[in-house]
Amino acid sequence: MTKASDLFIQCLEEEGVEYIFGVPGEENLDMLDSLSRSTKIKLILTRHEQGAGFMAATYGRHTGKTGVCMATLGPGATNLVTAAAYAQLGGMPILMVTGQKPIKHSKQGRFQILDVVDMMGPITKFTHQLAGADNIPSRVREAIRLAEEEKPGATHIEFPEDVAAEETDSTPITPSLTRRPVAEAKAIRAAVKKLEAAKSPILVLGGGANRTTTGRMLTQFVEKTGIPFVTTQLGKGVVDESRGEYMGCAALSAGDYVHRAIEAADLIVNIGHDVIEKPPFFMEAGGAEVIHISMNSAEVDPVYFPQIEVIGDIGNAIWQMKEDIVVSPDWNFETMYRARTAQIDHAIAIESDARFPIFPPHLVKVIREAMPGDGIIALDNGVYKIWFARNYLAHRANTVLLDNALASMGAGLPSAMMSAMLYPERKVMAICGDGGFMMNSQEMETAVRLGLNLTVLILNDSSYGMIRWKQANMGFKDWGLTYDNPDFVKYAESYGAHGHRIESAEHLKETIDHCLSTDGVHLIDCPVDYSENDRILNHELKELSAKV
Repeated sequence: MTKASDLFIQCLEEEGVEYIFGVPGEENLDMLDSLSRSTKIKLILTRHEQGAGFMAATYGRHTGKTGVCMATLGPGATNLVTAAAYAQLGGMPILMVTGQKPIKHSKQGRFQILDVVDMMGPITKFTHQLAGADNIPSRVREAIRLAEEEKPGATHIEFPEDVAAEETDSTPITPSLTRRPVAEAKAIRAAVKKLEAAKSPILVLGGGANRTTTGRMLTQFVEKTGIPFVTTQLGKGVVDESRGEYMGCAALSAGDYVHRAIEAADLIVNIGHDVIEKPPFFMEAGGAEVIHISMNSAEVDPVYFPQIEVIGDIGNAIWQMKEDIVVSPDWNFETMYRARTAQIDHAIAIESDARFPIFPPHLVKVIREAMPGDGIIALDNGVYKIWFARNYLAHRANTVLLDNALASMGAGLPSAMMSAMLYPERKVMAICGDGGFMMNSQEMETAVRLGLNLTVLILNDSSYGMIRWKQANMGFKDWGLTYDNPDFVKYAESYGAHGHRIESAEHLKETIDHCLSTDGVHLIDCPVDYSENDRILNHELKELSAKV
């Protein structure tokens, strides 16, 4: 006979789980004891459950395997909600395991008890309370299968403490060998025929295209056909953005240079489309036709009604299309390239502005020059995210960790920490607004304790900058969005990290180079100037792009 909590850990080991991130509580102690004897799974103790959830989600984003996190009942479980939604909307496979009071002979009434299973229902693919030890193997297998199945997302198991202490003769279930279904041949032929007949086709790469095989096949497709491509924020780096066919990232909702390139197309091949992302284009009657390539059929609405759908494994579908397509001599991409050239010229004109506090376009330029091609930047949500999405060229998938699904603050630091754990040989930088950083800044202790090599760049404007920008743009008075910050250098040093304060644009480059080349956890306090966001990102930009 096996103790239920031992069986649970054995099931996770059978699934290939490497880490469990979390803040255990009283109701997790049997599981924690079983985990202490595992030779395959390492506990990563964090300072907050949200940080644990963000780390687990980022593990899933990088590897395609399920990241596992744990918390106690009640407040521990509620603290995982934001990370659950982050993973669910962003397509990142995670399994959350939460404890619960005994369900058969509880002597504490309703103390701390919430209906966590029901709470997790709307933001997960699967949620279940274990009522007996014998069901552990099938429920763990099902939770991880669903977490990783397209579209990947969040799953949850509640593990009551009396069930965890039971004895059972059940054994782990070995994961089955599975293959994704491939697209039907007639759909492939219809898509290729439509492409060959088009005058100015364009590819739009979304979050669903961010898979290893898919990126490789898309690169080969672009190399063969020369068809230009644009990305959404979650599709950045799927194909190397230093390629000449790259037309930009849809960082703004409309009116940008990249939208001019899309508007020049008579056929849009939308690859890995997901409605959780801000749409890079809107369909209209009589406008450009759309080919939808995805594992899932299109969710049709008044602005999205594709004419052809290719449903199945995306990488395989692109490979089939590449093998079948004949490059058309009639394709004309002149207008698209004119838009891209205008955007590059515009970026060059503003990124040399070495004012202090630091101008965001200059910041992007300095960081791009400092980071190697395989370096990873992880961003919180803020106005600076737009600058990085537009101007920071990603050479590989998952080297720009943006969240344009839930768009949560507080994820930048934990995501960068997970990246540094997975890829210790690569340069990793968290780029956070001061507001977002302070939401999970306590994980600096975790990063130092784990001995990570990590640079944390804080963009300091003592305000919730994006909302303040929107406030001004909507004609409201500047009110209610400013605050005071701690001395970030002393704050970093109090955790045992290295603190740096930027004093000029020249000092920025020197400091970033130093931090990236030196081991340990570094924090950089960088004053930033958002005063011209409105002029650059709205009025002037729209005037310039209209000339294209």
